[in-house]
Formats: sequence, C-alpha cells, structure tokens
Amino acid sequence: MTQLEIQLLYEYDIWADLKLLEVIGTLNNDLYKKDLGSSFGGVHGTLVHVLSADRIWLSRWTEKTAASLKAGDFPTVDVLKKQWDAYHCEIGNFVRGLPEDKLNEPLRYTDFKGNSYSYPLCQQMQHKVNHSTYHRGQVVALLRQMGEKVVSTDLINYIRQKEMRG
Repeated sequence: MTQLEIQLLYEYDIWADLKLLEVIGTLNNDLYKKDLGSSFGGVHGTLVHVLSADRIWLSRWTEKTAASLKAGDFPTVDVLKKQWDAYHCEIGNFVRGLPEDKLNEPLRYTDFKGNSYSYPLCQQMQHKVNHSTYHRGQVVALLRQMGEKVVSTDLINYIRQKEMRG
C-alpha cells in the first residue's frame, strides 16, 4: 500500500465520521442516548466505542498510551464531537507525516488481554478504517430503526464528491 492510498483512505474515514456526526447532531439527547439493544446499546454507545477504538489504534502506532473511553464521559453529541475533532487532527497529522517505507513494516502491539501481535502497519490501518465503517453502518441502521434521517458514508460517495470538487 502506498502513502497516497492510505492518505485517501483516512481522508475518507474522516469525511465519513463528519457526515455521520452531522446527522447525529440533529438528534435530541434522549434519542442520542436511547438504548436500542444493539452491541453497544445504541447510537451513543456505538459512537463512543468507535472513537475509543480509533484512539487506541493511533496510540499503538505512536507508542502513546490510551485507555478505553467510557460512554458516561460523553453525555451529549457536542462533547463527543469535540473529542472526535481532536482525534481527526491527530490522525490527519500522523497519516500526512507517515513515511511510505513504514507502511509495510511489521509493527508489534499488545491488546488489552495481554496478547502480542505483529502485522504490517498498513494492515492495521486498513483494519481501523474497516472497523469504523462497520460501526457507522450499525449507527445508520439504528437511525432508520428510530425513523430518523440517515446518510450514506460509502467510500465511492466520498470519491465522487472529491472528483466533483476537482
């Protein structure tokens, strides 16, 4: 994988997060926090899970420490958006500054259970985007379940939009 390809993938990931957060911002707080019986409760729990995983993966790549986030620390969409803005800034800087030769080098990390793994950095980075995409799809399904507005965050839509902007 090239640096340009990973940069496109992460530009897409940020775009998709922002598109979804824009729609989530229209929810009242009761719907945002409503437990719908999904893997992480509902919209609120799922989004906190995604942000938490995003931050943990970035911390592994930058050799910093990050703990799992708690849903209770994000009582409103605005609080969540502020944390996501900070993450987007960090990941954007990381990706733009990443030397291409580092992408295919194995990078060792240890999960929260103490298991050690080593995969090329580009595979870990692809996984992170895939994980986010999976859960964004869950959130869209939850929004539909509640009868709320939805948005498409498909990669091809990002590419089309990017082409139209020239």
